[in-house]
Amino acid sequence: MYRTKTCGELRLTDAGSEVTLAGWVQRTRKMGGMTFVDLRDRYGITQLVFDESADAALCEQANRMGREWCIQVTGKVCERQSKNSKMPTGDIEILAKQLNVLSESLTPPFTIEDNTDGGDDIRMKYRYLDLRRAVVRKNLELRHRMTILIRNFLDNQNFIEVETPILIGSTPEGARDFVVPSRMNPGQFYALPQSPQTLKQLLMVSGFDRYFQIAKCFRDEDLRADRQPEFTQIDCEMSFADQEDVLQIFEDLARHLFKEIRGVEIPKMQRMTWHDAMRRFGSDKPDLRFGMEFVEMMDVLKGTGSFSVFNEAEYIGGIVVPGCADYTRKQLDQLTEFVKRPQVGAKGLVYVKYNADGTVKSSIDKFYTPEVWAQLKEKTGAKDGDLVLILSGDNANKTRVQLCTLRLEMGDRLGLRDKNKFECLWIVDFPLFEWSDEEQRLMATHHPFTLPNPDDIPLLDEHPERVRAVAYDFVCNGIEVGGGSLRIHDGKLQEKMFQILGFTPEKAMAQFGFLINAFKYGAPPHAGLAFGLDRFVSIMAGLDSIRDCIAFPKNNSGRDVMLDAPGELDAKQLEELNLSIDLRQE
Repeated sequence: MYRTKTCGELRLTDAGSEVTLAGWVQRTRKMGGMTFVDLRDRYGITQLVFDESADAALCEQANRMGREWCIQVTGKVCERQSKNSKMPTGDIEILAKQLNVLSESLTPPFTIEDNTDGGDDIRMKYRYLDLRRAVVRKNLELRHRMTILIRNFLDNQNFIEVETPILIGSTPEGARDFVVPSRMNPGQFYALPQSPQTLKQLLMVSGFDRYFQIAKCFRDEDLRADRQPEFTQIDCEMSFADQEDVLQIFEDLARHLFKEIRGVEIPKMQRMTWHDAMRRFGSDKPDLRFGMEFVEMMDVLKGTGSFSVFNEAEYIGGIVVPGCADYTRKQLDQLTEFVKRPQVGAKGLVYVKYNADGTVKSSIDKFYTPEVWAQLKEKTGAKDGDLVLILSGDNANKTRVQLCTLRLEMGDRLGLRDKNKFECLWIVDFPLFEWSDEEQRLMATHHPFTLPNPDDIPLLDEHPERVRAVAYDFVCNGIEVGGGSLRIHDGKLQEKMFQILGFTPEKAMAQFGFLINAFKYGAPPHAGLAFGLDRFVSIMAGLDSIRDCIAFPKNNSGRDVMLDAPGELDAKQLEELNLSIDLRQE
């Protein structure tokens, strides 16, 4: 037996017992004739004591050990004279009687500590060492606990877990596919699933009623802090269900997770239409942990002064930043430079200070009378001591998005985006279609199988851009955690959708014939939803990036620097796959 106890479980009540521990050397300290070793495993740290007066050879053996050596120690549990209240095992220590070195270690490239000296790149290259750090391990333990809670909750709701295939056909509608060449079918390719969307719909046709899967998904898209080329979804589908059924079950699931993981009671979640979210916050995933809701100012500022930028604008909007009228010129200039960055794209920023002494100061004072500033104060609800920040533009939606970025920046600067506070809501009534500048056509906002709002179906022929979808997103703290929709189960309506999206009947049958044909055999009304597990775990853990809750993540270039992947194939492999060497070199 390699160990009788773990390094995290011994307490003062175990004093006098003999135990065997196994783990890694965190650090060693020699003090006089004593050598102290902190031994670490997944469960915690226990102090070992090697006494030179009791066993000089054993103590000398301990002195030769370096950091991260893997060892086995047998000894007696004793009460520590100088206790460490910061450690659960800080009341005891092990007086070592026997030491067995299981494996020596090179000096690690960074310290295996919570506050390590290793940067992101080096830690990702040696991820197997990074995972030994308690702060990283706890994220994966949290992920494990969440998946257990999810499975148990959905099982109690009569959902059945079904695995769907990883090698499927390509469906170009959506993000780019990762493709896999088929050796046995020359010139043909599998795709890795962006989601199990069509497969779970087929399960509904099959009569499985309620399905779920902790599903691996793959998208070949540009990466951000909340994106990885491979990620995990809590993927679900329900038959004979409407929007209310789906939202109720998965709101209950989210509330259950927050209570069990964070001890937080989430109240009944509000529902906000996509249109209202864009109008009030410039985002379809608004962060409601703080205020600064948009105020539209066209009626106050357009045509009431000689400032041509406002007089020619199609949208003027702003936010009230409480208590920031004392911002210096330097701070305001920094905000101006922030909104003018290419990532934001605004041409400038206007400010109005309603000073604590009742005076008003603006960057465009000379263009407006004091009466206009008084009207603006009433319009915005600003108080003395508040700062009003204003953006304008010739495209309302674009300017709102820019204002959203400014709002989030102010929330960060003022410390209002508390990671221990959770504000969740549903966004509903999304547009069914969105215009793609790249494709120069309407694209499905979610996917081609989303049900149009029945009230809007008459608009499909003449004004498809005005049609709402029966779709919903779950948003928490400004992050889209998941979403879903009711699905089309009527074959004629599905044909109409394909037609609007520019599919010929032949193209639709070539790509989705399996689903079209399945719907001819009594398809039930069905709906579904998928939560991003990585994002959900990162919110629970208070992380800024989903990479920290994935065991072996990719970097921002989509590379696995530990495995050095992706990599080139040798000529023989390419030949077997019927791929030319020229293709590799282009």
